[in-house]
Amino acid sequence: MTTLSALQSWVDQVAAQTQPDAIHWCTGSNSEYQQMIDKMLADGTLTTLNPEKYPNCYLHRSDPSDVARVEHLTFVCTSEQDDAGPNNHWMAPAAGHQRIDELFDACMQGRTMYVIPYCMGPIDSPYSRCGVEITDSPYVVVNMKLMTRMGNDALQRIEKDGVFVKGQHSTGDLDPERRLIMHFPDELSIKSIGSGYGGNALLGKKCHALRIASFQARQEGWLAEHMLIAGLESPDGEIHYVACAFPSACGKTNLAMLIPPDSLPGWKVWTVGDDIAWLHLDETGQLRAINPESGYFGVVPGTNELTNKNANDMITHDAIFTNVAVTDDNSPWWEGKQDGAPATDWQGRAFDAANGKAAHPNSRFTVSAKNNAGYSTLADAPEGVPISAIVFGGRRKELAPLVYEAKSWEHGVLIGAGVASETTAANIGEVGVVRRDPMAMKPFCGYNFADYWSHWLSFSERSDKLPKVFHVNWFRQNSSGEFLWPGFGENLRVMQWIIERCEGRVGANETPVGYLPDPADIDTTDLDVSAENLAALTSIDKGQWQEEMRSVGEYLESFGERLPEVLRRQQQSIQAELDS
Repeated sequence: MTTLSALQSWVDQVAAQTQPDAIHWCTGSNSEYQQMIDKMLADGTLTTLNPEKYPNCYLHRSDPSDVARVEHLTFVCTSEQDDAGPNNHWMAPAAGHQRIDELFDACMQGRTMYVIPYCMGPIDSPYSRCGVEITDSPYVVVNMKLMTRMGNDALQRIEKDGVFVKGQHSTGDLDPERRLIMHFPDELSIKSIGSGYGGNALLGKKCHALRIASFQARQEGWLAEHMLIAGLESPDGEIHYVACAFPSACGKTNLAMLIPPDSLPGWKVWTVGDDIAWLHLDETGQLRAINPESGYFGVVPGTNELTNKNANDMITHDAIFTNVAVTDDNSPWWEGKQDGAPATDWQGRAFDAANGKAAHPNSRFTVSAKNNAGYSTLADAPEGVPISAIVFGGRRKELAPLVYEAKSWEHGVLIGAGVASETTAANIGEVGVVRRDPMAMKPFCGYNFADYWSHWLSFSERSDKLPKVFHVNWFRQNSSGEFLWPGFGENLRVMQWIIERCEGRVGANETPVGYLPDPADIDTTDLDVSAENLAALTSIDKGQWQEEMRSVGEYLESFGERLPEVLRRQQQSIQAELDS
């Protein structure tokens, strides 16, 4: 129960519609978490993993039709279609409510309805925003416990503020034909039915923290971004915080939890967040960031001691695994794991390589951020952390240099708007196709990208202390398909150059596309990187960039009359300089 009448009346309304057998208001306590675990162990929703090797770890297996986000069934419902933009599937609000409410009618009969008050960000931060998710899934309850500040403290803040995002969810009957995820930005509400998968069911994550929050941020003057937040501490104790946006398969989690290599003694990396950043200007004009989440919902295949030791270590206890394989001794297993062998696959069948992967390619772990050895206590700081640099990245085997710096904030927005990656074997379809993913927000921006870019551009009118903007590319290859840069922990060397540029301690070479490092200013001590490869990594091919900027221009123009003229002029200026 609650003292906030608006919340109580909404809960009563949803209960009348869905007709649950019982209503449980979640407190967020550890005992409540264990009660939910025990309930799911009893009904088979969860199984216990090897208690000696993986204490307090559990396995959840999804319905095989319910293992990923369903972007074609995800809608943004605004009164005008142009407000949602060509980057979203659109439906009119009245039609959206009618279509999904028919599926909610009596959907919780025989089930308990859980009311989850949660806070995205530190409870006492002015930058945090709250929500309430109503669900019939105990799996959602335990994941929200790990992923958000959930329970009584959040409820108290909601009752004080009087504002919250409404999230209504039910697993329904898991019929893919009766699965929908609807966002109503003007109402600060979300409705999701027919899926238990995290991205569709944990409504505090992508639905609230990005789609609804990006809309809310535009109205309130901040940014909700698909970015990691990391603190880079030099040997002399100087810490710089960076916010980085990378499309999938571009090393985002690895950078967020990077462990400095032995070749860079004295450096430390602190993880503030691995996935989402909310960015606000403080009273001095400094851009500050909070991580609205308090846990990780990560893709587990490929995780091991070499690729990401911190992630590998943090999921050995107090974690929930979803759709991984299992070994003979009941330990979780996934492709890329360096020990053990799968006995049963992610569907619980005896493993047969002819049936495909042992773990689902999108199998996941959920774990508290405090499990991470690199966890920064400033993740709980109400004031957030000051951002020195914003870094965009993509996967380009030829075009993009190892790192380059934007010439201005406006140029940086253009770089972000043009972010692209080439498809890999992990993608469905042809390999090597260039896909645009502006600011890594293509599936997550809750409104028209053209308006979103205008909002980004507006920050230069509000502050003269904005962070510098950079682009990185760890994936340059030679003609034989060999990577020119070693990547992983050695990427800290590139971040070191970025910090030196932010502090004005190192020069750069000006090109039409941005400022590139002098090869001598990238520390390659003890690295097997030839002078020839380093030269390629720190230069551009004029012909390739002429074609790239034409492609970026065509992409921008696809957004029509809402495209900000400043962005168009930026693109045209670079194009002209390349063509001259």
